Amino acid sequence: MKKLAFFVAALFVANVSFAQGNMKTVEVGGAAMYPTKNIVENAVNSKDHTTLVAAVKAAGLVETLQGAGPFTVFAPTNKAFDKLPAGTVETLVKPENKATLTTILTYHVVPGMMDSQAIAAAIKEGNGKATFKTVEGGTLTAMMKGKKLMLMDEKGGTSTVTIKDVYQSNGVIHVIDTVAMPE
Repeated sequence: MKKLAFFVAALFVANVSFAQGNMKTVEVGGAAMYPTKNIVENAVNSKDHTTLVAAVKAAGLVETLQGAGPFTVFAPTNKAFDKLPAGTVETLVKPENKATLTTILTYHVVPGMMDSQAIAAAIKEGNGKATFKTVEGGTLTAMMKGKKLMLMDEKGGTSTVTIKDVYQSNGVIHVIDTVAMPE
């Protein structure tokens, strides 16, 4: 409950004003992601994020993700969820596992607006690695592998950002190919 309260508070920390030039409509999962819409309004249209949307609904985070933000979401695709052991997603979306699901989902959220330029600057400043505190309370480590932006979770698992800088009215999304897991 404390983590959820922190998550909600983080969403209202500051307002983001975007420079109009940075706000491009990007296609994700066969659907346009409009920078004038919020995370939920856009995500429900992505055929690549139906599992994530179902999980957000099961965790009761829809209203929160429609909040003012700003926040950065590392959004796993359906294929990312498919990499989890068989039955994991079905188990997590059960009402009795709501707390665990919320922990996993909020681990994918960093308070504030971290587009790829801000992440790259943090990586450069950190001599090749940047650590970000998630809403869940854990850390994600960002690094570059060639020209690819990579994330490492607390268990040592890695994911690749496959689509970066999907601007929203309340933050930015970076699509990832693997579910990040907190410790």
